[in-house]
Amino acid sequence: MRYGTIPGTDLNAAVIVMGTAGFGGGMTEAEAFRLFDLYVEQGGNFFDTALVYDDWLNQGRSLTEIRLGKWLKERGNRGRLVLATKGGHPELSSMHIGRLGRDDLIADVDRSLSQLGTDVIDLYWLHRDDPAAPIAGIMEALDGLVKAGKIRSIGCSNWTVARIEEARAYAEGNGLTPFVASQPLWNMAVVNPGSIRDTTLVIMSDADKAYFERTGMAVIPFSSQANGFFGGRYARDREAGRQGSAEAVERQYFSDANFGRLERAQRLAAELGTTGSAIALAYLTSQPFPVFPIIGATRPEYVRDSCAAGELTLTPAQVRYLETGE
Repeated sequence: MRYGTIPGTDLNAAVIVMGTAGFGGGMTEAEAFRLFDLYVEQGGNFFDTALVYDDWLNQGRSLTEIRLGKWLKERGNRGRLVLATKGGHPELSSMHIGRLGRDDLIADVDRSLSQLGTDVIDLYWLHRDDPAAPIAGIMEALDGLVKAGKIRSIGCSNWTVARIEEARAYAEGNGLTPFVASQPLWNMAVVNPGSIRDTTLVIMSDADKAYFERTGMAVIPFSSQANGFFGGRYARDREAGRQGSAEAVERQYFSDANFGRLERAQRLAAELGTTGSAIALAYLTSQPFPVFPIIGATRPEYVRDSCAAGELTLTPAQVRYLETGE
């Protein structure tokens, strides 16, 4: 597993990040712990979670953070890991009402610290933006949490580049802690227009990529494997089926352009002796700016395959081939 330092921090992190959505209520504790252990055994050290993860299952609140915190305590390995979590998410019943006020952020951070059983969060994400909220109040609240020693660094998930730049300029002009990373939806596929039903999600664009290349800000994308589109289950002339996330994959990614990328990924994987899923991850980690893709590996074989991608680097020509066929 390759490691890299997230620019603007002293965090030395595995390039493949262990995502944890679904690990609190979507599987047993034993299954979750087995996958966490396996990721670490493969050389991983970077966990990404969120205060709101698995709340949508209606089994309780913050199930994933609580379970991850229990694993950290039992394994006694907190000091060897990079731990990221997210807060400031609207209530699921009122997604149109933002929660980025100072009191909301302090309450969310304190809950996460307690549930994770840690004194400090290495990377704290704002899970959603509220474009109506003044950037000054948000950045000043986060800076206060850094100065209080509760969080080490900050990032933003599902923020537009325009708002990220506004936050950067305000932090720089006022001597405050800046964002060090962005977490958008991004993978090697091209998302079909209008297919993402959650309009609060931000999808990486070519213009966004140019911004990150210019600034060098780290990107830590979710849905980095396009819900398994590159894993071998799907093909141009094959029915998607209705198992698991197949319907969402068909809606979001079935297109001539994406099947072309899938077929090129499979050819390149055969040449390099790896898998299409590993190629999809290496596509991200081989960009001209720091990228640490988050995986959603819910089976041991998926964890092993994804972590193997942490040893794989593609050339600019290979990245271009995957995109265009040239």
